[in-house]
Amino acid sequence: MDRLASFANDPSDKPPCRGCSSFLTEPYIKCAECGPSPFLLCLQCFTRGFEYKKHQSDHKYEIMTSDFPVLEPGWTAQEEMALLEAVMDCGFGNWQDVAYQMRTKTKEECESHYMKNFINNPLFSSTLLSLRKAKDSRVAEGAIPFKPCDDPPRPTFDSVLSRDMAGYMPARADFMEEFDNYAEWDLKDIDFVDDDSDVLRALKLAVVDIYHSRLKERQRRKKIIRDHGLINLRKFQMEFELRREIRRLQEYRKAGIKSFCSAKVYERVKRMREDERRKRTMLCDVLQYIQDGRACQQWLSKQAAIDAGITPAVTTITVSATGRRSAPPLNLTGLPGTEKLNEREKELCQVVRLVPGAYLEYKQALLNECRRQGGLRLAQARALIKIDVNKTRKIYDFLIKEGYITKA
Repeated sequence: MDRLASFANDPSDKPPCRGCSSFLTEPYIKCAECGPSPFLLCLQCFTRGFEYKKHQSDHKYEIMTSDFPVLEPGWTAQEEMALLEAVMDCGFGNWQDVAYQMRTKTKEECESHYMKNFINNPLFSSTLLSLRKAKDSRVAEGAIPFKPCDDPPRPTFDSVLSRDMAGYMPARADFMEEFDNYAEWDLKDIDFVDDDSDVLRALKLAVVDIYHSRLKERQRRKKIIRDHGLINLRKFQMEFELRREIRRLQEYRKAGIKSFCSAKVYERVKRMREDERRKRTMLCDVLQYIQDGRACQQWLSKQAAIDAGITPAVTTITVSATGRRSAPPLNLTGLPGTEKLNEREKELCQVVRLVPGAYLEYKQALLNECRRQGGLRLAQARALIKIDVNKTRKIYDFLIKEGYITKA
């Protein structure tokens, strides 16, 4: 029998007992012949002689416990692990909190033991120093330099600089979102146990191989970015400005310009030409929506007179008997919902100047209200339709005349 260290202080971190599936507490038993995954039993199942598949009760076993000193007497292996976990949770120097979390040692004992065995111990110091050098060399080799400085920029999340740097964090030599960022999700629930069939085990190994290929692709892409300096923002800005300046100079050469004075004149004339082009574009956009030919011709004549410096002639506008200007009928060509109207409804929409979609919506609302109340009054129609009261009156009279609704 051997006395070996446990997995951790937290029972939930250990595999459960293979006999009763309960959390293991020290001491517990590990079969020395079953493997490669550990076959663990609690003391109760062990004393009952629990057997399962290849495991037999007469197999050699090991007693798993951490109740023995490691670095110095008075400190068991379990307490050593508890001390390291407490320092990790509470932070170095917070000895009062460390002692409170351990509960078996005082503040002075925790500080003295940690400083003596983990800080000032020559063995651990040399080991930590070598590990730190190895880590620094790996970081220096794999980091993507942003610019030569002691303190790299640390852009905040979702800032303009962070977006321009594609989420790269120079202080960590890593990206906020990796390539194939959720590759680990397919692997997080995989657990290898002795009960797995050969097919299931092969399937799990295939998933692990796929994950390894994704990691290799991440490293390959990072290497491309590092080798070509694709994260150097200042370099890209300078390159963009240089390209823009080269294109501008090529445009000057194509236009036969050979001096900066001529270039200034060229730029001024170019801006005027672009303004005129925008005006013509706006004019075309306006004209395509003007359906009345006569009004369009009058508008063009007026604009031509203004451009020529002549006072435009006053055009006569048709006025109705009520003193209001009479608007031309609405052109329904191409408007959505026109195909759903009959000829009389199209005529109504043209006269009232109401698009078919709105008319159909108002019509349905009035029909529903009329069915609900058994009739409809004009005041109720005006309360339902929040448009011009004259248009509402015309729609109401039309629906009454056509028999769609009835008066209350």
